[in-house]
Amino acid sequence: MTLVLLGAFSFAGTWLNIPRVAMLEHTARNLYFHVPMWFAMMALTALSAVHAIQCLRTNNPVSDIRSSTAALVAIVFGLLGLATGSMWARFTWYEGTNIWWNFDPKQSMAAVQVLIYGAYFALRGALDDPIKRARIAAVYNIFAFVTVPFLLYVLPRQLESLHPGAEGNPAFSDITDPIMRVVFYPAVIGFIGLGWLLYTQRVRLSRASATLQSILGKNL
Repeated sequence: MTLVLLGAFSFAGTWLNIPRVAMLEHTARNLYFHVPMWFAMMALTALSAVHAIQCLRTNNPVSDIRSSTAALVAIVFGLLGLATGSMWARFTWYEGTNIWWNFDPKQSMAAVQVLIYGAYFALRGALDDPIKRARIAAVYNIFAFVTVPFLLYVLPRQLESLHPGAEGNPAFSDITDPIMRVVFYPAVIGFIGLGWLLYTQRVRLSRASATLQSILGKNL
């Protein structure tokens, strides 16, 4: 279902006629990819935090696996969001230059958000005891999730930015013509579904790996 939805929105996003917005032109189609990737990341960080809380409550190693896996997939979507955002900026705001990054507040805070979750895995790698690692990482994970709405939404809206709705740029509603919303909203659902698919497959792989290591450990 997720793959069908992604295929349908990719086809419609490529061929459906869209209104021409100054400066954006056809690059506005990146809206179907860039923004849904961030929605997918936020959904996965929420999922990761829920399992982190569950891990603290129950000490269940499966909750730790689910929490860390959701955070890992969230980072992947965050990196893709940064890459598509940088490319979008290069061919709109910085057309005719070699600039790919200018430390726009929203860009920078999104990068900080990804680094915070990157530090989560650095922390996990520094702890050998699995029980201590799971509990300390769970506490950090909850802290990381609390920063998500502030770094991705609240703080950037308080600062000058080249993103939609600021500094004379068209507002988000101006580049989401009704015909584009037909593609955009299914794209959001599709990317969140893709994140869920990657998450569940990765959890299965991690649990199978943990079971195999347990069996091999008993036989040694």
